[in-house]
Amino acid sequence: MKFPPSPRIFVALCFVLATATASYAQSRTWVSGVGDDANPCSRTAPCKTFAGAISKTAVNGEIDCIDPAGFGAVTVTKSITIDGGGTMGSILASLVNGVNVNDSATASPGSIVVILRNLSIQGVGTGISGVNYTSGKTLTVENCQIMGFTTAGIRAALTLSGNLNIINTSIANIAGDGVSISTSGAAAQIVTMIENSRIQNCSSDGIEANTHVRAAVRNSVITRNTSTGIRIAGADSIVNMDGSFVSFSNVGLQSVGSSAINVSDSEIAQNATGLNANGGTLASFQGNSVFSNTVSGAFTSTTNKQ
Repeated sequence: MKFPPSPRIFVALCFVLATATASYAQSRTWVSGVGDDANPCSRTAPCKTFAGAISKTAVNGEIDCIDPAGFGAVTVTKSITIDGGGTMGSILASLVNGVNVNDSATASPGSIVVILRNLSIQGVGTGISGVNYTSGKTLTVENCQIMGFTTAGIRAALTLSGNLNIINTSIANIAGDGVSISTSGAAAQIVTMIENSRIQNCSSDGIEANTHVRAAVRNSVITRNTSTGIRIAGADSIVNMDGSFVSFSNVGLQSVGSSAINVSDSEIAQNATGLNANGGTLASFQGNSVFSNTVSGAFTSTTNKQ
């Protein structure tokens, strides 16, 4: 005769199942070049890719790298940190975006906070964008190297308001824009901070900002970009630039339509045209040097610092 399992056995089974389930939503997970995505992504049994680890990482958790390796492209739909610190974890993204940040299909679009830190994101000349940010509250890209993409190093194209922070990051050898920032929602606004970064050798603009953008560029170098160092266009957009160097482009700074670039303590040099106020505002707030351009151009106004 068979007897039903005792209550104690039933409780024990439930505990084992609950523990197993919880292990797949850890606050910290790990990846390794010799890992396996079938693993639980623990320190002793790491996953092989960021895509494999992200489903096993809890909201507001972190994915870390055990060794230097390529961990693949990834789509992020929840608040998370991906950190390659100590190993410089990398992403090789041929024919795709390196990192997609998009919470538009979640219950709360425009709410996630994502940090990408200490990563090398390589498009090998065929990748689309290094980072493609289309929905989320805040994206921070810190201490990263992004190169070899066809559309943009970092592309932010939002329908809801959001925030983009680019800190201590190098963006180079892009067949499109280094950083492309825009919104399409009627009331959307994207606030952007670019600090201590270098954007160079892009076939279009170093930084392009379009429509409802509030951006600050501080202590950064924007150089050898084929079209424009910083170009701002579209309605209701402002870039504030301080302590930065813009050089070796067809146009250093360009403001189109009802947009404005406010500049202080910066150098605009060795461009074909230094300043081009194409219907927009280029305002100087002292301390600027415009020199060695084929055509210098002119600020639309000069204001003393208060």
